[in-house]
This record gives sequence, structure tokens and C-alpha cells, in this order.
Amino acid sequence: MKMPMETSKRVAGSYKDPSGFVFLANNVICRQVNQRYAATYEHLMSSGLYTALTAAHRLVPHSELNENLTNTPNWYKTLLPDPIHFITYAYEWSGAQLRDAGILTLRIMRTAMEHGMILKDATPYNVQFQNGRPVFIDTLSFEMYDESKPWIAYRQFCETFLFPLLLERYTKVSSHHWLRMHPDGISAADTANLLPFKSKLNAGVWLHVFLQRSVAQKNDSDKSKAKPFSRQKLLNLLQHLENILLKSGKSATGTTWGNYYEETIIGQAYLQAKEKIFRQMLQSTEALTALDLGANNGHFSRILAEGNRQVIAADFDEACIHHLYSYTRKEKIKNILPLIQDIVHPSSSIGFNNTERPAFHQRIRTELVAALALIHHLAIGKNIPLPDIAAYLHGIAPQLIIEFPEKNDEKVQLLLSNREDIFPDYSEAGFEAAFEPYFDTITKVRIPDTSRILYFMNRKN
Repeated sequence: MKMPMETSKRVAGSYKDPSGFVFLANNVICRQVNQRYAATYEHLMSSGLYTALTAAHRLVPHSELNENLTNTPNWYKTLLPDPIHFITYAYEWSGAQLRDAGILTLRIMRTAMEHGMILKDATPYNVQFQNGRPVFIDTLSFEMYDESKPWIAYRQFCETFLFPLLLERYTKVSSHHWLRMHPDGISAADTANLLPFKSKLNAGVWLHVFLQRSVAQKNDSDKSKAKPFSRQKLLNLLQHLENILLKSGKSATGTTWGNYYEETIIGQAYLQAKEKIFRQMLQSTEALTALDLGANNGHFSRILAEGNRQVIAADFDEACIHHLYSYTRKEKIKNILPLIQDIVHPSSSIGFNNTERPAFHQRIRTELVAALALIHHLAIGKNIPLPDIAAYLHGIAPQLIIEFPEKNDEKVQLLLSNREDIFPDYSEAGFEAAFEPYFDTITKVRIPDTSRILYFMNRKN
């Protein structure tokens, strides 16, 4: 595989590790291994660790390219990792997803120790979801293991995995909220201040939160007196952390719309009719990737996935995403990725120079967008004008299946029940006028016995 060097571009978020970095060459993701990591990389490959982790689907596989695509003097080797369909971040995951990513990290640690290596960092940003399961993506995160030293990444693991999950468990505030406020993790001191008094009765919380806070507050002379570490101590620590995580990620409180299809008078007859029309519309697309905005319980995400599409199921309701993720794990559905995403307040560009972690719609590009039972929440619930919604969808949807509930619809009336109706343009005609500059309507079908219309549209150039 030959790629011209002038097309190489370093990924903005890959700058912290002197062992190497990630870059794009002709829009292909590559990872450079620098000379300083050469011996460690060769041990990773020759020790059997790489083979063991990739065979277990715990580490993303790669091929090697003996070509200096970046033309840098410290180059040693170029890796071509298997592509990840969608890059996501921990502040878009449910607690169960964060838990599974953390357990993966701990189990990789144990396997690494068996091969004389250890993880030098332990952050959710080293994990992505692929084929329904978490997979470790940072091939250069391994270093040689010195049994006499403690795990250098222990604190980072606690701050980015354990503490958000403990706060979710004890405060009932989802882990993704904590990580959205603290994207690089929450300190032991802050976690201790946020946890209720009863949490101190839990041995794991006392050990990893309150004791760690006390250790962090000691002066340097106290720290220098620490006893030597041992292999067995580290194995015990890893097992204890995993036991805590196995009990985590189970909190999920419902919201107003979590029972959207089950407990309303539109109910199952509406759902069945809508599903029939939706399936007919899908026959008009060859899209291999889809984004289901406002996915709710994932009913239509599962239909989208039947066509072997890679599907992102996005909803602001953490309970819906939690249950959908649990369902996909149980049923071994590999091509649905549930994500917590409020499109009114989407994940924005953050990190150094606002380029380290791109915004949601910079990362998530699909060929088809489904927006079902959504537009009235935006137009009436959030006061977003229909033309603005159309312009937004034009930016992300080459093809669009969208549902429009008219003003006399039960759910629209519920939204209007406690507010003044200031939406004179919210009508079938107003909707079509707003979308006409941006989309060509291919199919329009009214759902029988309802005030709802489904549209299949193609984006205008």
C-alpha cells in the first residue's frame, strides 16, 4: 500500500505520547511508532501479547507498513489499524458501556502482565465500541512491567472509570453527566466530597476513594516511605476493581418519553402501521450507515440494523440508551451503537485548541438519518423554528426519513398543554415549505388513523 507523504495529516488529539501518534494518510487512519518505542513494540509483537489480545477481540488488529509516510526522523514503523466505524467518547456512553470498557481495560492489564507488560495509561479514550463490544485501540499504551513498582495508571483508571460509576451509583446522576463536566476524570478529593456519608461503609469506596484522597494529601516525604509493590498486590487490586465495576453501570432512571410507544392511545396499532411504512421506505435506500435520532427504545434502530447497516441509536434519555445497550449485548447485535446524545446540546469540540475531541457531527457521518417522533420535541418543546431544523438535518442527512405529527396529535397536544401556542407555522404545509429548499420529497405517506405523516427525502445539493 503506497500513500504519498504530502497527504499525511496528524490527528489533532494525538500529541501526548512520545512513543508515536495517529495520523491520516489519504483519509486512511495510521499510527506511527517512533524509534524510542521500537524495543517495546517488538516485545508486544513477539511476546504473544498482541496475538492473545487480538484473538480475543480485545485489541484492534493492525498491519504493518514499512514506509515513513510522515517523513519524520524519529519514525520506526507505520501501523494500519482496522478501521473503527464510529469514534465516540465516554461522555456519550451509558454507565453500562463505561463499565464494560473499564472491565476490558482491567482484563487487558492481567493479560499484559502474563507477557511481561503493563498499561501505562488507563482512560476510556483508549476504548471504542466495535461490533457490539468495547475494543482497546491504543497499541502503544503498553510498556515493560516492573513488578517492584505500583501501577502508574491506577489513579487515572479510578478518575475516569471507577469514580464516575460510583457517583452514578450513589447519587443517581448518570456517569456521562459527570464525564461531560470532567472529561479528563474526577479527582479522589472531589469524588469524596460528592459521595454521601453512607458510601464510607462500603470497603471498596473507602479503599479507592477516601484512602486514595488521604494518600494524595500526604507530603512527598511520606510518599517516599511507601513499601515496595508486588505482582500479587497488583493482581489483587485489579480483581478488586473488577468486582466493583461488575456491580456498577446498573442505574438508569426513566424520563417522560421512555414509554413513548407503550403507554399512549396511539399505541401498538400506530407502531405497527408506522413500521410497515418505514420498511417500505427503506427499500428505496442503499445506505450502509444510519443515524437514528431520538431512537427511544431502539425499535426502529433494530429495523435499520436488519439490512446489515451500521446504526447509531442516539437519544438524550439515558434510561433508553441503557436498556438498548443491554438488549444489544444480550441478543449479540453487533451493528447498533447506542449513544446518549441531546441534539439540542450535542457533544461539542473540546480539548486543547478545541480540536482534541471533535464535535458529534464532525465524527458521526452517515448516509441515512431517521428522525421519528422527534420534530415536535424540537419545534414546540425547544422552540426551534422548522426552517432551522431543516437546515440542520440538511447538514447531516444525505437521505432522511422523518415523521411529522400535526398539531392535533396527542403528543403535540401534551407539549402544548402547559404553554401558549405560539407556533402558527407548525402544520403540514409549514413543514413542507420549511424542508423544500433543502430536500426533495420522494415519498409521503400518512400513517393510517393518526395525525402523523412519514416522509422519505433526498438532500438537495
